[in-house]
Parts: sequence; C-alpha cells; structure tokens
Amino acid sequence: MSKRKQATADDNSDDNSSDVSLINVDFDFYDPNPKVDYQALKRLLAQLFQRDADLVHLHEFSELILGQPTVGTTIKTDGIESDPYAFLTVLNMHVHHEHPSIKAIANYALQKSSPDPAFHTALQGLFSQTQSHVGFVFCERLINMPVQVIPPMYNMLIKEMKWAVDDNEPYTFSHFLFISRTYHLTPDEESAMHNAAPASASKKSKRAKNNATSQSNFAPPADGIYPYHPEDEYIKLASLHSIDYTFSAPAEPREKDSFGLDTRGRIMLVPAEQFPELVAKMNEAYAPPS
Repeated sequence: MSKRKQATADDNSDDNSSDVSLINVDFDFYDPNPKVDYQALKRLLAQLFQRDADLVHLHEFSELILGQPTVGTTIKTDGIESDPYAFLTVLNMHVHHEHPSIKAIANYALQKSSPDPAFHTALQGLFSQTQSHVGFVFCERLINMPVQVIPPMYNMLIKEMKWAVDDNEPYTFSHFLFISRTYHLTPDEESAMHNAAPASASKKSKRAKNNATSQSNFAPPADGIYPYHPEDEYIKLASLHSIDYTFSAPAEPREKDSFGLDTRGRIMLVPAEQFPELVAKMNEAYAPPS
C-alpha cells in the first residue's frame, strides 16, 4: 500500500496551436523497496554524481540506502513493483562512517569544500567527533518530475525521523549535508536563453511555465550557476555553508556550438534547527496547484 497519493496535471502542447490538453498523473509515495528499486536507485545516484559517480561506490551506496526501508520515500506511477521516479532519504554519516560509500562521500565533501576554508574546517570538525551526527540527504528525481512532489516527501521524512528516534534509532542530527547538481551558463548562453524566451512564450508547455515560476523568486545568479532543482535555492538560503564545484573526472571537450549543459555540483550544510523551517518554505513555495 502506498503512503499517499498525489494527483498532478501534465500537458501536451502543440506548436501550431495555443490549446493545451491536460493529462492527469497519479503519483504514489512508497517506502523504498529493496526487491525492485536497486537499478533505478543506482541510476539516480549516477545522475547525481555524474562523471564522478565511480568515486562513491554506487553498488554499495544503493544497498546501504535500501537497507533502511522505513526511512525515506520513493515516487512511482505504476504500483510498488515499478521503478521509482524520485527518491528521498537520509543516512547517518557517523553510524555508517566505516561504510565505503559514506567514507567516499565524506572525503568527496572535504575535497570539494577545500577552496572554502571555513566550510572545510566545519566539515573536518563534524566528521572527526562523535557527539553530533551528520545526516546525508539524498534527493534526486527524473528530469520530468514536477517540483510540487518534493515538499510532501520532506514532510514524510521529518515524520519518519521522529518515529525512528522514538524507537531509539540514530536519526538525531546536528546538521544535514546535501549534494546536488547545478549547471553553468556563459554570458552568451544566458543572453541567448533570455532572447529566445519571449518569442516562444505563447508556445511554452505548462511544465515550462511552472518551472519558470518556481525559479522567479530568485534573481539570476551573477556567476551563471543555476540549480537543476528549484528547491535547492531554499536549501542554499538555509545553509551554514555552501560551495559550487566542478567534477573531478575530466569532461569531454565541449565545442562552442555543442548541445548539452556544463553540469557541476553543489554541497550545502544545513543546521538541523533550520530544517523544519526549510521544509515549511518548500511547502509554501511549491504547493500543488488547486
């Protein structure tokens, strides 16, 4: 049985018509399913870490996540036996500090935060002591998933962590560590995107309009680095430290006129006391359409 169901409307727009036809999609929220979710989860982890994915031991990481099926949520559309389209969970980095994937995540975060001495020192201090625990938040989804499904997942995560703590399980954290994806646009690319927007505004799909609206609360970044996920802007605002980084593995040479985005990463450290307010802001910003 699913945790809950959320209905959203997709669309099918035609370039030769202003009419918009709506398609209702039911999203079911499930606990992680170790029997069927492994391959899809591994793909989502690879999507998050991109060409650095081999550094974090995807097989072991996937098995660790699926080893705690009572904390975390997946979203599916074809029943519990289908592949998840989105995944959210939290892992205790201190409890699992000897696990190869958590070791790799800690080392990765330390390496990528090294250009910011304050951030790097904060992580070193957190990882080297045992009094306070850091929760690593894994949140990833397929590109066509609407942001409105994310707040309910975080709402459930807060409840599940509380229930786990009530059962004396180690889900009390002092900080949450987030790793997410970004992309970089050059000034020319930003200008081209801006100039193209008005001409195609009347033909945009409802999803594109929703994405634009969800980003509109924030000014364009001065450095040209944009989050893949709109909610990351709120996570960054709640962060004690954050840093954008490029991947360690070399990229294929990118021609000026080539397709595709210059994908990068972002690490954010959020104090636990900020987490409920952060989730409340997500709920306010990305409420399902009425």
